[in-house]
Amino acid sequence: MSLKRRAFINVAAMAAGAGIITGFSSFTAGKKRNDKNVMPYELQSMSMDAVPITLQERMERIAKAQRLLVEQKMEALVIDAGTTLKYFTGISWWPSERTMVAIIPAKGEVKYVCPGFEEERLRELIKIGKEVYAWQEDESPYKKIVKVFKDAGIESGTIGIEERLRFFILDGIKKEAAHLNFVSGDPVTVPCRMIKSAAEIALLQKASDITVAAIKVGISQLKEGMSPNDLSYIIDIAHRQLGGESDGALCLFGEASAFPHGSIQPQKLKKGDIVLVDCGCSVHDYTSDISRTIVFGAEPTKRQLDIWNLEQKSQAAGFAAAKLGAACENVDAAARKVLTDAGFGPGYKLPGLPHRTGHGIGMDGHEWGNMVKGNKQLLQAGMCFSIEPTISIVGEFGVRLEDCAYMTEDGVKWFSKPSVSINQPFA
Repeated sequence: MSLKRRAFINVAAMAAGAGIITGFSSFTAGKKRNDKNVMPYELQSMSMDAVPITLQERMERIAKAQRLLVEQKMEALVIDAGTTLKYFTGISWWPSERTMVAIIPAKGEVKYVCPGFEEERLRELIKIGKEVYAWQEDESPYKKIVKVFKDAGIESGTIGIEERLRFFILDGIKKEAAHLNFVSGDPVTVPCRMIKSAAEIALLQKASDITVAAIKVGISQLKEGMSPNDLSYIIDIAHRQLGGESDGALCLFGEASAFPHGSIQPQKLKKGDIVLVDCGCSVHDYTSDISRTIVFGAEPTKRQLDIWNLEQKSQAAGFAAAKLGAACENVDAAARKVLTDAGFGPGYKLPGLPHRTGHGIGMDGHEWGNMVKGNKQLLQAGMCFSIEPTISIVGEFGVRLEDCAYMTEDGVKWFSKPSVSINQPFA
């Protein structure tokens, strides 16, 4: 894609109007990076005032987990490297083949098991707890984990296993601790992570605000002949310059927009094409997820406009069904009914809505609290989730409008305001 002066001026004017340009970097038309152009300007970071999760809040999370462990009659929770480890301890650790886990006992401090040569690095990262059980390359990490249990006075009973703990670790622990019972730790981790604090919601809001601005930049740079990867790259750079850690952008043109997760078929943008953008970023580990659908370079056809308006109506119905004390499945049912009443589906059949209406969101882009048939989980204050009832018409196009919402004591609120019209993707 070659950025012409007119395209550049349009983007600059839009970004300046939003107050996000700080200055222009050096730029030469045609300058390439992996066959894609470098952004011709710098965007002002929007995340400078974002406040990360405090140590005190993480300690409160652990205290809540310990209360739940007692209620669930579990002696401890074993957590693998990954999002849940960071949620409770603040530690980021790559989940390699070498076992590193944190163990939260029902009583007492958090303890860690890690490779011996990584011990000092781990100690640099530890803010909660202090005991590290290091294992050498010729030793069993599972024996160390069982020693943690023994030292905590756990000689019998039930151990909770965090859902993403890998099988080889659980299998190794079981072989060393046949006297213990192992169960899903979801009754502990899910209630902790699914209900967000005010600090978490503030970070989710900031990430959402950044994604709105990044999509605006991307849409304003649409040009005939560009590829979806060109647009993805622009949005990725915008996310990063705006202060978010980009989670990538799914961009689909024309018929490919009917595939919710994309198509391998080559796509080049032409006037009259549907353009579907689905993307997000993270700010201090908390994510956004927003989708917009527009028509490029021409007035929408009656078919495009009718389907877009139906999608808007479906999303609004899902939002209206999100009420405190109502089941998550109600959101899906309400959004889906709009589509089935219009002759789509039924159920997940195409043409229609082939997936759940929404998913939970937080530190992971997809978390607990799915808006799907059969989920009887009651909506509570602090729950955060997407509402995105795609309409997929294979062979023609697809439309997805996705915004995330959160429950408060006063009801449901949007993180990002829904699209106004097919020609006005943002309020």
